[in-house]
Amino acid sequence: MSRPGSSPRSVRALRGATTVDADTREEVFARVIALLAEMWRRNDVEHDDLISLLFTVTHDIRSCFPAAAAREIGLGDVPLMCAQEIPVPGSTPLCIRVLAHLETDKTRQELRHVYLEGAAGLRDDLPG
Repeated sequence: MSRPGSSPRSVRALRGATTVDADTREEVFARVIALLAEMWRRNDVEHDDLISLLFTVTHDIRSCFPAAAAREIGLGDVPLMCAQEIPVPGSTPLCIRVLAHLETDKTRQELRHVYLEGAAGLRDDLPG
């Protein structure tokens, strides 16, 4: 459904990732909140645009669920899920990834994916 006076909206997926320096609840919450804020800022995402968020963490993050940080900033009514990444040798440690499904009038090419901290080089092929 389109907003009045806007172009048609589509369902799109927006990616992001960050790392933590230590596996603590405080660090995970701070980095997840910073990541989501930057994803929303770069892409003009509003709360009602969100459909769902899928978080993954590497095997070395066990202190808390990233979705708990999202709920803390008001996303409790958005479907959230957490999963563990495949433990591929040599992959980025202490990494949190998110895949956000949303409605937007942006094309795939216009979306700006966000990679922060030690995840900054993970997907340099994607627009950022």
